[in-house]
Amino acid sequence: MQTTEITRQSGSGDRYEVRAVEQHWQERWDLQGIYHAEMSDKPKYYCLEQFPYPSGHLHMGHVRVFTLGDVVARYRRMRGYSVLHPMGWDAFGMPAENAAIKSGIPPRVSTLANIEYMKKQMQDMGLSFDWRREVTTSEPDYYRFTQELFLLFFSRGLAYRRDGAVNWCPSCETVLANEQVEEGQCWRCDSVVIKRDLTQWYFRITDYADRLLDDLDDLNWPNEIKAQQAHWIGRSEGAEIVFSVPSLGESIRVFTTRPDTLYGATYVVLAPEHPLVEPLLTENAQRDQVRQFVAEERTRSDIERTSETSEKRGMFTGSYAVHPLTGEPIPIWVANYVLVDYGTGAVMGVPAHDQRDFMYATKYGLPIRTAIRPENDTTASDDRAYTGPGILVNSDSFNGMDNSDAKRAIAELLETKQLGVRKVTYRMRDWLISRQRYWGAPIPIVYCDACGVVPVPREQLPVMLPDNVQFTGEGGSPLAGAHDWVNTACPQCGAGARRETDTMDTFVDSSWYYFRYTSPGDVKQPFDSVKANYWMPVDEYVGGKEHAVLHMLYSRFFNKVLFDAGWIAYQEPFDHLLVQGMVVYGGSKMSKSKGNTVSPETIMAQWGADATRLFMLFAAPPDKDFEWSDQGVEGTYRFLQRVFRLVTRVHNSRSDSDRGSLERVRRARARAVQKVTDDLGERRAFNTAVSTLMEFTNTLYADGQGVSESELVQAKEALVLLMAPFAPHLADELWHQLGYDGSVHEAPWPSYDPGWLVEQEVEIAIQVNGKVRGRLVVSKEATMDELTALALAHDQIVAQVAGRDVVKVVPIPGRLVNVVVR
Repeated sequence: MQTTEITRQSGSGDRYEVRAVEQHWQERWDLQGIYHAEMSDKPKYYCLEQFPYPSGHLHMGHVRVFTLGDVVARYRRMRGYSVLHPMGWDAFGMPAENAAIKSGIPPRVSTLANIEYMKKQMQDMGLSFDWRREVTTSEPDYYRFTQELFLLFFSRGLAYRRDGAVNWCPSCETVLANEQVEEGQCWRCDSVVIKRDLTQWYFRITDYADRLLDDLDDLNWPNEIKAQQAHWIGRSEGAEIVFSVPSLGESIRVFTTRPDTLYGATYVVLAPEHPLVEPLLTENAQRDQVRQFVAEERTRSDIERTSETSEKRGMFTGSYAVHPLTGEPIPIWVANYVLVDYGTGAVMGVPAHDQRDFMYATKYGLPIRTAIRPENDTTASDDRAYTGPGILVNSDSFNGMDNSDAKRAIAELLETKQLGVRKVTYRMRDWLISRQRYWGAPIPIVYCDACGVVPVPREQLPVMLPDNVQFTGEGGSPLAGAHDWVNTACPQCGAGARRETDTMDTFVDSSWYYFRYTSPGDVKQPFDSVKANYWMPVDEYVGGKEHAVLHMLYSRFFNKVLFDAGWIAYQEPFDHLLVQGMVVYGGSKMSKSKGNTVSPETIMAQWGADATRLFMLFAAPPDKDFEWSDQGVEGTYRFLQRVFRLVTRVHNSRSDSDRGSLERVRRARARAVQKVTDDLGERRAFNTAVSTLMEFTNTLYADGQGVSESELVQAKEALVLLMAPFAPHLADELWHQLGYDGSVHEAPWPSYDPGWLVEQEVEIAIQVNGKVRGRLVVSKEATMDELTALALAHDQIVAQVAGRDVVKVVPIPGRLVNVVVR
């Protein structure tokens, strides 16, 4: 079908049929493969949007993030880059398994059906993805390599198994990593998270804590995102101090960032889950009450227990520890505000210099001993802890020492006495990857009575998910019931063995998918290192800030492990991060439960993909939330029809140009190219770029008839080229209307003459005796004599000086002319 037939066959003659044009160009792009990425001698550019979970339908948040990435990818292609712009599916996860429990449809069947539907939605948007590189994390040709990466971590001592109290979501019936607990609730279903004792698999991410923290300085990311990661890693410098427990022949190790307050320690507190709690209760007459307290607190989430608003509760164990420097006995308590997996699971209580300890000691009548006073202040407050700097008191030989010096000196003394050691700790804990679900990558481990924990050999991968699984939604992993699958042979000795029935956290799948895009057809390895080192790191990563700690931190960890293993040549996966805001409607985030969703399909069917994209870009800066408006997308639709009429209908046959019109058109063209280029480059100010296109269009309507035909065509060409990243279908249609055979998306980005950015004229004020009486637009090169003559000839000035004597005229080039009269 010819383009003229498409645009005119069913229109009124002054508008184009949006969906017909868009479908035509989508088919043509796909047929010609113009978005296929290849290694070449061009500079590379890897543009990536966070891949979606195939829930069934795209929502407006998806539309926004994919539009932002698509604009960047199209712009970089036109700037001469070889652009990799892939898409895939983060396809494992609980929703598909929960759906199987309700409907009986196997997760793989529903997942692939959802992918097919959502892929069609993306294609209808006209997104410039290289679909040859599509990956699906739930397919065996992907998760076999997720399993291989697990084996790499295992071989390097970074994957291990241990017992411990873990976060448990009773609704999802699975374990959650610390990062997946948000304000005490499951990140996915908002159920209150409790603690359970389980044997689980972990990745040793804490081994990389320093590098993950230090390398944040080199990232071109928003400061807010870097701050969130730094806070989560939570590096603290201090000392680990030993409090001996003579009654048990054991010791309690306590980490503190304030060893300078050690002489103010009057009690020790253990977490309810601490392994010494039960042994300490043997001589306590109230041990049953303490056990009841421990059981109650273990069911509460970490957030609940440590919140500033929650009650700090505790009980005395009946046992005492020995203060490492004074030798005095101090009571050992168990309290809810201490967490077993933070620090050592024990803290020293210093109520005079920690407000939480002060409140706890006041509540339970524990001693409060001052160890630091403000300099030149001999009084201490009785109603709150003092946490500032000062001079040590009641601290033996350290009395009178500045507390900053005492931190080092006391730590050194503890090391000398072998009662402590200087240490760095982290808020971040190792990454718990075990999940008691079916729809995830099986952990490639078997358990043999003779050989113990045995990794599945690489050549036996993938460990396939079995089909004969019953989805009941009741307790444990569904894989445990697939006895034919669980029972296997040990890879080492051949004897009977049992498979691990937990699957991996889905964030493991998404922590390396961007590598797979670089060589998706590779059947021998997760990715080709040569190709990965060509394309990586990702130049522009587009996604939501909600993944700042989860996905983004895990991906950085994976990247560093692969770097250390020699698989890649760079230490960070994402160079620049573009974080998009939410799409809201009626003042709140769109959601089905609120009934305030808008269907992308409905909007695109009515107004077209280009108009929908353009409104998304124009409504707000990319990092800000914006309010959806049907009127807004209708407005961008009208603008696109106006551009269509300008390019196809506004003509003239002039061979020359009016000077004023020519200057305005050329200046508007140069200004538009410069502004849009800057906005799509480092500024990422897509909304102001669209505004510039609208201004340029207005200028061509106003002055297009005053310039020659060739001049107008050049201006139209520049407009269409600038429109291409934003409204790709219309831009390609208009490019062909202008007589070009190739795609506008393969054309070079327009350039401009910087000379036209310099204003040739300037407006100056004309004053009479210091008061402004008129204004003039003059050449910037006008001489003082010319300014004087022009001012005296101005109609308003002639009227002002009539019948009066002109004493003198003072011209100030570029600013004003002052006429002095009497």
